[in-house]
Amino acid sequence: MDKDDKYHISITARVNYLAEQSDEADNRFVFAYTITLTNTGDTAVKLVSRHWVITDAHHHVQEVRGEGVVGEQPVLTPGQSFEYTSGTVLATQVGTMSGSYQMVAEDGTRFDALIPQFVLSVPRVLH
Repeated sequence: MDKDDKYHISITARVNYLAEQSDEADNRFVFAYTITLTNTGDTAVKLVSRHWVITDAHHHVQEVRGEGVVGEQPVLTPGQSFEYTSGTVLATQVGTMSGSYQMVAEDGTRFDALIPQFVLSVPRVLH
């Protein structure tokens, strides 16, 4: 069996711009993002920590590290999904997020599940 078959997490992201929490005059742009993680591997895994790289249009980079997500360290059995919503604030109308989740499989193997880069954008800014 290929290692990639045993330890594999599929990650998707959906983004919403929160106009009511944003203040364009003050360069405060608030976004909510919903992440869905699905264990597409062959063994149960636990999400233990996260590492985000958030970049705005001025190339200002924020790195965020922490335990779990939204106060949880979910365990995903093969085929199981976990979804959560969180948010971030940018000083520009457009930015990107990417990063990784640090996972531990039930056999003790540690691996990173890479979060594909996704775009944060105020509606009508990017076409």
